[in-house]
Amino acid sequence: MALPLTDNLFLDYLRCHRRAFLELYGDREDRDAPGDYIQKIIADSSHNRATVLSQFDYQQVEYERGDWEAGAATTLALMEQGEPIIYRGVLISTAPYDHPLVATPDLLIRVPGRSRWGDWQYESAQIKLGRRPKLEYQLTSTWQTWILEDVQDATPENCLLYLRDRDPFNVLWEERLFQLEEMLDDFVTMALEEIEPEVFIARSRCSLCSWQSFCHEVAVEQKHLSLLPGVTPKRYSFLQELGLTTLDSLREAEPATLAALPGFGPHVAEELLDQAYSTWSDTALAPTQIPKPPPLEAPIELYFDIEAEPDLGVLFLHGVLEVNHRKGTETFHAFVAEQPEDEERNWNDFLDFVCNVHPTAPIYHFCSYEADSMGKLGAKYGTDPAITQALVERFVDVHWWVTQLVTMPVESYALKHIARWIGFEWRDTSANGALAIFWYLAWLKEGDRSFLNQVIEYNEDDCRATYVVKAWLADFVWGVQRKEVG
Repeated sequence: MALPLTDNLFLDYLRCHRRAFLELYGDREDRDAPGDYIQKIIADSSHNRATVLSQFDYQQVEYERGDWEAGAATTLALMEQGEPIIYRGVLISTAPYDHPLVATPDLLIRVPGRSRWGDWQYESAQIKLGRRPKLEYQLTSTWQTWILEDVQDATPENCLLYLRDRDPFNVLWEERLFQLEEMLDDFVTMALEEIEPEVFIARSRCSLCSWQSFCHEVAVEQKHLSLLPGVTPKRYSFLQELGLTTLDSLREAEPATLAALPGFGPHVAEELLDQAYSTWSDTALAPTQIPKPPPLEAPIELYFDIEAEPDLGVLFLHGVLEVNHRKGTETFHAFVAEQPEDEERNWNDFLDFVCNVHPTAPIYHFCSYEADSMGKLGAKYGTDPAITQALVERFVDVHWWVTQLVTMPVESYALKHIARWIGFEWRDTSANGALAIFWYLAWLKEGDRSFLNQVIEYNEDDCRATYVVKAWLADFVWGVQRKEVG
């Protein structure tokens, strides 16, 4: 059988053209091993699939992995017999490319109608872990139904997506067919002619890809512009039209040339040129005008970070680093809801500490999430709004000040990138917010306190990183030296 092009490969293509190419032609040894969070997603997906399948009495198609022709033969035999529900069927069509296109719908559901077999036909259904009918899901569902139409010589009326905790979503697949056909030519050409797509690092899209480290190494070696904050795929396409595809060429570009590009303007042009120079020179750029500073020095300062489990709807950890300049000490306080039902008690313990023990200390945090969470928790548990408001007024968002004032030679203005450039490192270099969720759920499931301790350690390091960034910013912009304590 010629190289089969599958719906799953097309899904990879929709997410990232390069990912699909590497799945076909990349060296498997270059892939990242699945970490704990990826394993959690796989487990969650399996659980969601089992939940949906429990509604059906189905016949599963059995075949050796990758033997699409055997899978298709078994599927067609079951369809010809009129099997009511077929699980993990395989459909193959060679139209319109005279090349095998493979569809692997999770379910084929028999419905009344006419087909090549008689007075029944089939509709396809996908099971996905997501809660939204993303375009990529709808297009792969359209792929499956389009091939199903060719296989059974009948047009399905429905095309279903089973999403997590949602009623089935009916994809209007005939309306999506034009979009599918628009993309197919490029997809097939890339796959069959082995055209390797250019690397582009987009953090939100790349974070769950097993080729992330490999592509990042390629991008670093090339000094690719996607590593610059502010260079989005759309902006990069406009830069490509001007031949501005390297760090040197961008750094030397005229501000007016960039400002004239669609969606740029003078402000974006200035930011990109500053970012290019900062990255090229590996130096931070200070503001031309020094604004009035936020609270930079106090006898006692608090550095605050929250951990949450969104699926459970619980904010389970309030971490506070207490920096006491009078005593020369640093003390970390972890307010932990060891069970989700402890959230209210934990919230009140945290309030007592920041409002009664340290009622005037400035509270530094990174990004708006911590401040926003105060209002949500206060409303949830009936806290006096005046208390919540007074608390939030003491908050200082270090991220806001950094991004407003300085340009740094970093790939992202996330806490880890900034703090690492300054010289701070997390004790567990692989730790992140997604892993913190995994560890908390593992603690709830297994009762092994080492999981909870890993979350607490990670949270403490986030608080200490915020302290390091704030101290660096105060010194860099306003000349306020950090007092070494602890």
